[in-house]
Amino acid sequence: MFAADAAAVPVRGGTLSLFAQPEPPSLVNALTPHVASQYVGGKIFQGLLGFDPQLRAVPVLARSWRASADALTYTFELQPGVRWHDGQPFGAQDVVVTLKEIAPQALPRTKVTFDKYVASIDASGPLQVTIRLKKPYAGLINLLGSGLLPILPAHLYQGKDPRSNPANQHPVGTGPFVFREWKRGAYIRVARNPDYWKKGLPYLDGIVFNVVPDAAARSIAFERGQIHALRAGDVDYADIARLAKLPGVEITTQGWELFTGMAFLELNQREPPFDNVLVRQAVLHALDRQFIVDRIFFGYGKVANGPFVSSSPFYDPNVPRFAYDPERARALIRQSGVDVGKFPLVLINGEKGGAWERVAEYTQQALGQAGFRLRVQTTDAAGWYARVANWDFDLSYNFLFQNADPDFGVAPLYRIDGISKGSPFGNVEGYRNPQADALWDAAALDTDPAARRARYAQLQTTLANDAAIANIFEMVNPTVYRRNVHNLLRTATSVNDSLEDTWIG
Repeated sequence: MFAADAAAVPVRGGTLSLFAQPEPPSLVNALTPHVASQYVGGKIFQGLLGFDPQLRAVPVLARSWRASADALTYTFELQPGVRWHDGQPFGAQDVVVTLKEIAPQALPRTKVTFDKYVASIDASGPLQVTIRLKKPYAGLINLLGSGLLPILPAHLYQGKDPRSNPANQHPVGTGPFVFREWKRGAYIRVARNPDYWKKGLPYLDGIVFNVVPDAAARSIAFERGQIHALRAGDVDYADIARLAKLPGVEITTQGWELFTGMAFLELNQREPPFDNVLVRQAVLHALDRQFIVDRIFFGYGKVANGPFVSSSPFYDPNVPRFAYDPERARALIRQSGVDVGKFPLVLINGEKGGAWERVAEYTQQALGQAGFRLRVQTTDAAGWYARVANWDFDLSYNFLFQNADPDFGVAPLYRIDGISKGSPFGNVEGYRNPQADALWDAAALDTDPAARRARYAQLQTTLANDAAIANIFEMVNPTVYRRNVHNLLRTATSVNDSLEDTWIG
């Protein structure tokens, strides 16, 4: 997987067996940035850039790029000789349509960023794209390399509603693997792209993503050698240490350098009782977040303090903290004057079995002790996505990778202009604070790092005191894999990457 793999001679052929857990709501990850969609879609679709483990931008569909002296114009030279899986040539128009037309419709937080910073996106040549900015935006390269903006074929998507496009049912990308079959509830199959633009790749004949709803059955399948690798969440966290000790098996937390996830509980603030800030603060005091990390995720995490992960260069260690204190939770509810028990609340859970369902059940118990009347409703990933994206929830657990600059990776969860139906990864809770928005705006424009840190520190205090989102824990992502699987984690975007040079031998 790492340095030792470089000396080994790759073996061609073989089919990699993985899990699709949960079964993705869509395979077109440009439209559905759910982690399950990114996992499968990352083999079919590609973006302009990627990141190596040292978080340096590397070429993908863009072979080179340059910025003007004033940092307002970026020019991208595209790879020649690339073809879509249906044989059509890839070119600048595909990039323009994806970034200018499709992404703003499908991805609310991308739309917020583009509206704020991007003046124009043009095809300045058949294989050249020019992006002009309204003002300097240091996060542009991070955004384009984050895995969140794979390019879609203009000849299939231009001028059409991207969400209802029939092309979504048979994805056509430029990646190393071609979509072959999706038997719902059973498996997703992709096959080697014989015309891949990187000659000699991929090594694998194909990949099968197996849909196995039961966590215990997934663990047994790995034990029996039927599965080559496990991501975080593929099996019960209680089983990870045991499975990692099997003969011929390794475990690592490397390969997720770009993806520092924050797990949080969203509280719909449009109606009582969560329109009251004291009630929201009470929720944080009612939840034993260390228990969640230690007993449900078996140590693969770190209790969150505020909206930024602690690895962020802008994290403020002095952010207000809401320690586990059930009596304080009940006191805040009394102080609020809200009879929280009269509201029948539903927590939407998008995964049956495993850690997330147990977190939901624990939350039901803990908030019940504080006086809330709460039940858990479990659905599949597609159902969860639709409910949360359309604000049809009272509470919901979610997590988001805080990749890239905070202005893109965090801000859309809290900004007023992030309130938009269609995606569960924006301001779905309905938090509104114009003063906080002003701080986001000012911090994004600060060119002095110290001034920017100070602005973000003020912002973190504001968001924490407002309990805008109940941030629960920072995620740590283990990958368990068999030693005969090589080059599994070669970039900073984990197993969500293309696996173009992964091989079995």
